[in-house]
Amino acid sequence: MKISASFLSSHYISRDLEKLNVTDIDYIHVDVMDGKFVRQKSLPFKELKNIYKYTSKRLDVHLMEKDPRKDIRNFALLNCEFITIPIEIDVPLFDYIDLIHRYGIKAGLAISPHTDIEKVYPYLEKIDLVLVMAVEPGMGGQEFMLETTVKLAKLKQKIEEEKLKVLISVDGGINLETKDYVKDVDILVSGSCIIHSDNFQETITKLRS
Repeated sequence: MKISASFLSSHYISRDLEKLNVTDIDYIHVDVMDGKFVRQKSLPFKELKNIYKYTSKRLDVHLMEKDPRKDIRNFALLNCEFITIPIEIDVPLFDYIDLIHRYGIKAGLAISPHTDIEKVYPYLEKIDLVLVMAVEPGMGGQEFMLETTVKLAKLKQKIEEEKLKVLISVDGGINLETKDYVKDVDILVSGSCIIHSDNFQETITKLRS
């Protein structure tokens, strides 16, 4: 299982990124918010692009925006492994998925707690990752929603039945207790659990176990 360390980009802290950089964390999960899709708003890209000064880790970028086209192009210039956009936005999703792929980056779709997991099925053959939100997007520190486990199981069954190579990532309320609810996912996104711990590496190792 891979671990993606999340930080809200409105709380951009270089010290934490430097500490994460010397761990074996797989990705840095960057939440980008426009103040429209979610109420919160992150720092502008002109500031966020300096992230490379503090970490050489690959980025796992979640664009919580009503129209992420501009930031797809922006973050494609950085060291991105994934760029994920919300399935709930009113844009031509296949076009945006193709745009991400044209930059040589893996494309993901995020799905909020209130959205039926079947909404993502028509896109599974075109994407690389599904990010299942276990909390309402946009705010850190929320509790894991137990009903997420049903959604994850249903998605995993669909992917296995279709013999697809789509990764499942889960974000929201992931800590040393709730990780046991999501043992079968490919990527755990965890923010507060890691950032508020005394020893980043020790916490990351425990999340993997």
